[in-house]
Amino acid sequence: RRAVGKSLAPLDKKLQDVEWGEYRLGDSFEIKGNPQLDKDHFVFGEESEFPYFTRTEFNNGILGYVDYLDEEHKIPSGCLAVGMIAMKFFYMEKDFYAGQFTKRAVPKSFTLTPRTAAYFISILNKNQRAFQNTLVRNFESMFNNTKVKLPTKNGGIDFVFMESFIAQLEAERIAELEAYLVASGLKDYTLTKEEKKVLIDFEKGSVTWDEFNLEKLFGKSTRGRRLKSDDRIPGDLPFVTAGEAEQGVSAYIGNDVVVFSKNTTTIDMFGSAKYRNYEYGGDDHVAVVHTEKLPKYASIFVTTAIHKSSHNGQFNYGKNFYAKDADKLDIKLPNKNNQPDYDKMDTFISAIQKLVIKDIVQYADRKIAA
Repeated sequence: RRAVGKSLAPLDKKLQDVEWGEYRLGDSFEIKGNPQLDKDHFVFGEESEFPYFTRTEFNNGILGYVDYLDEEHKIPSGCLAVGMIAMKFFYMEKDFYAGQFTKRAVPKSFTLTPRTAAYFISILNKNQRAFQNTLVRNFESMFNNTKVKLPTKNGGIDFVFMESFIAQLEAERIAELEAYLVASGLKDYTLTKEEKKVLIDFEKGSVTWDEFNLEKLFGKSTRGRRLKSDDRIPGDLPFVTAGEAEQGVSAYIGNDVVVFSKNTTTIDMFGSAKYRNYEYGGDDHVAVVHTEKLPKYASIFVTTAIHKSSHNGQFNYGKNFYAKDADKLDIKLPNKNNQPDYDKMDTFISAIQKLVIKDIVQYADRKIAA
């Protein structure tokens, strides 16, 4: 933490030395409606070119990528798109299509670059809560009249400062990423012979699967205990509740609660399973599956198998998932001699991690070289 704080010092000084001015958002951007179509109008594919923007705030608001449809509904790049529920802005670097209840902020007299867009997004999204609290029909008026502080020079917005500030911030973050990849051993993404073989086995469908009961594999699941928000004492222990945001971690507490082991799986009231590589507490809407004796990657594999079995819409506010439901749950796993093949699972997830991290390592290398 000291090293990170030290690296940020020049940026702090840079912010102190710059001249600041107050600007109306409506003087810099124009809010426009998007030509909107639901997803049934499009063909989605891994090789498709155009982002399909929706009101979600996950994956930069992009539900997926679609094939070309027409010019009438295609929206020009270089703007900030926003969904009318999340009210969170995202930079659209490519031409895109959009779903219902979305708008965009188009710069009036300047061109957004990825870095100036990142600067504006950080400013706009600080107003997310205020935008959420206004009626949709009043959003444009509120946006236009919202005043923000921006770096200024010679009576105008200092885009040069914004560009250089984000570039320096990006360089520091990339350096931190590089250091983390090296320290954690993730820098090596070369597949071993065993990892290559297991990927081929899965791809060819030559893996033998069988169904196993969760309680018979890991014993009875454990239920957390309720801890009201008002009773939570600030601390360092992650406290897991139901929900997808922040992986279900709603707070960090200092209360005297049951501490669950790392390398375990939680299942929330909706049947959503998540792997935990840290110690944590949990409320009464969280069931804990005790996979702690498994190898790490095998435990992650089991979590995905649990999620596939438990998160199919059968659990909701009217019918919650509890620990007793986990004990009855059957999951499909690779089988060897009528037992779960944890070695194969462990090797498979190790291979998948390398495939995923490869893009990140190469991205960091390209950025450092640049």
